[in-house]
Amino acid sequence: GQIDSRRGVVAGTCGNFPGWIGVDIKGTLERAFGLPVTVANDANCMLLGEVWAGAAKGYTDVIGVTLGTGVGGGIIMNGEIAPSHRGLGGELGHITVNPDEEATCNCGNHGCLEQYVSATGIVTQAKKVLDQDARSSSLRNYECLEAKHVYDEAKNGDVVANEIVDSTCKILAKALAQICSVIDPEIIVIGGGVSKAGDILTSRITQSF
Repeated sequence: GQIDSRRGVVAGTCGNFPGWIGVDIKGTLERAFGLPVTVANDANCMLLGEVWAGAAKGYTDVIGVTLGTGVGGGIIMNGEIAPSHRGLGGELGHITVNPDEEATCNCGNHGCLEQYVSATGIVTQAKKVLDQDARSSSLRNYECLEAKHVYDEAKNGDVVANEIVDSTCKILAKALAQICSVIDPEIIVIGGGVSKAGDILTSRITQSF
C-alpha cells in the first residue's frame, strides 16, 4: 500500500488490506514495544538493501522493480530514496500500460502494469490466452497454474508459453523505458519471485527495452 513514510501511516490505496487506510503503523508499534519505529515501502527497502550489499552495490542512481503477487517499485537518486511530497513516489506497478483494460486492478484503476507482469497478472493473462486459443499447450496440464509454470514451459519450448512470456516482457520493458526517460538510472534491479525465472526474463526485457 501507499505509505506516508514521514508520519508512518498508511496513506492511500492498500489493495490487499483495504481496511488499513489511515492506520498509524508507526505510533501503534512504538507504543507496543517502546522502541523507535521507521515505516517504509517494502520495495524501497528492498532497493536500499540491493544498493547496500546486493546487485546495485556501487551505484547511486537505481530503479528497482519487484515482481511478486503485485509489482512494487523503488527509485534511488544520489544514493537515497527519491524525494517525494509524502513519500508516496515510486509506485511503478500502477503506471497505466493499457487504458482499454476492462478488469480492475487492486488499486481501483484499469490497465496497471501490475495486472500484466506480476505473478498474478501473468497467470491471468495465460488463462485468458488458453481460453481464447485452441492450440495445444503444456500449460493446460496444470490444475493450478502459476507464473513459474509459464516460464518453465517457455524454457521447455512450449509455443503458447513463449508467446505469453514475450508479451509480458515487452510490456515491462516498455514501462521501464518510459520510466528511464524521466529518471535516467545507472542500473535497473529486478527482484521478487518472478525474477527467479532468470535469463529468459532478463534477456527478453533487455531486447525489448
